[in-house]
Amino acid sequence: MLQGFFGRLAIAIEPVVCGVVFAALTYGLIVRGLWFLTPIFGMAVLAFAVYALVMLVTPARALFKTFGPIYIVDGYVRYREPDAGSEEGANGYVAVLLHDQRLCYEWPSFGARSLPLGTVPALVEFSEYGAIHSIDGRSTGVLPRKHSTLGIGSVHPTKRDLEE
Repeated sequence: MLQGFFGRLAIAIEPVVCGVVFAALTYGLIVRGLWFLTPIFGMAVLAFAVYALVMLVTPARALFKTFGPIYIVDGYVRYREPDAGSEEGANGYVAVLLHDQRLCYEWPSFGARSLPLGTVPALVEFSEYGAIHSIDGRSTGVLPRKHSTLGIGSVHPTKRDLEE
């Protein structure tokens, strides 16, 4: 869970270090009395700080979402075609239905293959943020079984080790 966040944090260290260097240069220019050059280096400090924050927003949000509950529903999985409001590239929707076929949660699906349209009974494990983790005990590939060091590259589709 923390591996992906720390992987991105390791990458974000570069702009942090560059920002610290530019901050030191800015301080040195102020001490030397070259105040007319400080706005240039001060803007570089701000730019690197913003760059580091932007790099960490998405993984931090994903990390906080992982603390959400994982639901297990003995109900149905419904596959349906995309509609007029679907995002470009979506090949349909996947939904978890309760035992009485009321909608529990639905996610857009993306991919080159078309979905097997219809509703099938299933024991489903899912989270709101991560979509369906497993159907009838078989992994959907949303969560890889193995993580690389610091989580870097673990979500790449060609590197996943899925259950057969």
